[in-house]
Amino acid sequence: MVNLIGTDEAGYGPNLGPLVISATLWQASDDWRDANWYERLSDVVSREGHPKTRPVRVPIADSKALYKPGGSLKNLECGVLTGLRAIGLRPAHWREAWQALAPENSDELNRDPWYRDFQFALPLAHDAGSLDRLTETLRRALQRVGIRLLAMRSVAVCPERFNAWLDRLGNKATVLSTLTMELIKGVLPAPDGQATLVVCDKHGGRQRYADLLQAIFPDYLVEIFQESAVRSVYRWGPAGGRVEFRFLEKAERVLPVALASMMSKYLRELAMLAWNAFWQRQVPGLRPTAGYPQDAVRFKKEIEACQQRLGIPDRSLWRNR
Repeated sequence: MVNLIGTDEAGYGPNLGPLVISATLWQASDDWRDANWYERLSDVVSREGHPKTRPVRVPIADSKALYKPGGSLKNLECGVLTGLRAIGLRPAHWREAWQALAPENSDELNRDPWYRDFQFALPLAHDAGSLDRLTETLRRALQRVGIRLLAMRSVAVCPERFNAWLDRLGNKATVLSTLTMELIKGVLPAPDGQATLVVCDKHGGRQRYADLLQAIFPDYLVEIFQESAVRSVYRWGPAGGRVEFRFLEKAERVLPVALASMMSKYLRELAMLAWNAFWQRQVPGLRPTAGYPQDAVRFKKEIEACQQRLGIPDRSLWRNR
């Protein structure tokens, strides 16, 4: 058997809203290590969305293929909530979704005014019966082929915390890599004689990760097997429980990474719903924002007077890079 972890992020580029990083943990037989999961699970998983129909397969794909800015969260929600139900978690409202996926962010939900009093029921775009049906279909399919989805975990990095990391480490790519590895460390199973494969999307074009991995995982010597623009590979650990990290260009083609991509995007979009609702209550007629640089400047200018009146410092809402 092998443990497989996939990670991805959403919100790396914006100035407003959180950076969200997610990981999924799976267990499968060794022959799934390098298999095309989409081919083997094609009867139950779809890489295409179902925007206008009742889904018969679970959409799991790169979040950019399933969601367009300003569009429906239907496809993201279907994949994420079905996955959560498959591991026994059934968030019924906004705050419970955060508690299920990103429990360490509970303090920020209670502190920041745009999150503190925000609430709505989940699912937004599906009925519970449809999700239950898809969950049972997914469970049976995974059981049939000997795969277990063990965990889904995220961390949302608010602007203030992001800026503190940036001051400490100096650049965004290193911040993303460090936070991703810290998340993986928390998800990584205890040594049990099984090998573990971790697949990550490339971080800001970075090719070399050995020093960062060695700092986060100091117990073994990290061995470099490949470093290139498309693929960087590292291994360490005892023969019976080797850990392998792969940083790939377009890693979302790997299903465990794709689900992590969806989790990150879903949580970030839920956060932006809360963000926009708060500021639109404060500033009548304010257009919502996705937080990306050009529109973020517009939005920041339009809330500036209100921000000052409320005594909210820039460090609480504006990411410096």
